[in-house]
Amino acid sequence: MSNTYGTWLKAQREVAGLTQQQLADLALMTRSHISHIEAGRRMPSEEDALRLDRALGTGNVLATFRPQEDGRSVAEHFEGARKLEEQATFICEFAVAFFPGILQTRRYADAVLGSAFPPYSDEERDEAVVSRLERGKILDRPISPVVWALLDEAVFRRVAGSAEIMAEQIMHVVRLAERGRIRVHVLPLGGPICTLHQSMVTLMRFADQPPVAYSEGTKVAKLHDAPHLVERIQGAYSLAMSDALSLSESLNALRAAAKEYGHRD
Repeated sequence: MSNTYGTWLKAQREVAGLTQQQLADLALMTRSHISHIEAGRRMPSEEDALRLDRALGTGNVLATFRPQEDGRSVAEHFEGARKLEEQATFICEFAVAFFPGILQTRRYADAVLGSAFPPYSDEERDEAVVSRLERGKILDRPISPVVWALLDEAVFRRVAGSAEIMAEQIMHVVRLAERGRIRVHVLPLGGPICTLHQSMVTLMRFADQPPVAYSEGTKVAKLHDAPHLVERIQGAYSLAMSDALSLSESLNALRAAAKEYGHRD
């Protein structure tokens, strides 16, 4: 994807004789965020763009011509989210149909990807499974990122592949939670519906960048970094979390489901 916006920002910064850190100080941003914008890995929020315009004396060019997310493809949105996932210090997942990608086992991922329409070729499916497992390696790190997973009960009531695959997948999540690597909470089927039920949602926070949210539905995905939108999604997540089972209750529900699928201690 073209990075005309980031290239132009870099050119204006250099014309002004500013380092990334100097521009960051003037625009009340971090140097890392400036670097990501110039490289095309992030787009500034409207507020950030206005501050950059003021700092560089570029009128309202950066705010007016800020690329809009609606023109990007699902693949571009997902690739952007995947890169940010690597940098995040705190990830909050909401899953409405499938276990989140970073929590999936090989066989579960293969079963989920096998249900796609139009179907993947064998090669495409293998590549997608490997990519998903690579994402899950962030959980091999001892502490960061902190990961919270909010699961609609339908996630583990609907069978992907077979009962054996479901039991294996559920117990993988349980063991991650038992050793304190993640927190998992279940939204019971008998509970109230919430706005998050419209799509899968991931919220990400960083040490030196503004937070973002990623949402994905059927053939539709968006990466949100406008502060008011991220705050709204965070509010919906917090509201849904208030209706969820506690950690211990959620683990009990997951263990019970795994036993129903044939898991034996």
